[in-house]
Amino acid sequence: MFKEIGIIEQLTRARLEARLPDGLIAPHFAVLNHLINRGDGAVPIDMARAFQVPKTSMTHTLKGLAAKGYVALKENPQDGRSKTVWLTDKGRSLQSQMIAQMAATSSDLFKAVPPEEIAAVLPVLIRLRQHLDSARDAP
Repeated sequence: MFKEIGIIEQLTRARLEARLPDGLIAPHFAVLNHLINRGDGAVPIDMARAFQVPKTSMTHTLKGLAAKGYVALKENPQDGRSKTVWLTDKGRSLQSQMIAQMAATSSDLFKAVPPEEIAAVLPVLIRLRQHLDSARDAP
């Protein structure tokens, strides 16, 4: 099961990265999605924990997105030392554009595996993810 999930992730990542603007990779897009889903003002250390990557990796990803104008890094008003992350209009636009593009290019997928079959396995995948997510900080 995990082998199949891993292969699906790898193939999906390659499909996404082939459509992203030059210099962007799947982790950049994942950050844009995270900010769309969780809201602006996230703190990089919390994002690093959510993505289970070192803070330095998240900082590098965020700096790359900021340099391209997809996010803005602002001082954290609560402590003045850390930053908060905000999507720019350009970042929102790119995320929306990529979702639409991926949906439009997935017709072959939905011909091979009808949406109702995907919907049938989705609850199991959600429970699996929820369990793994809740257990990730356990000893």
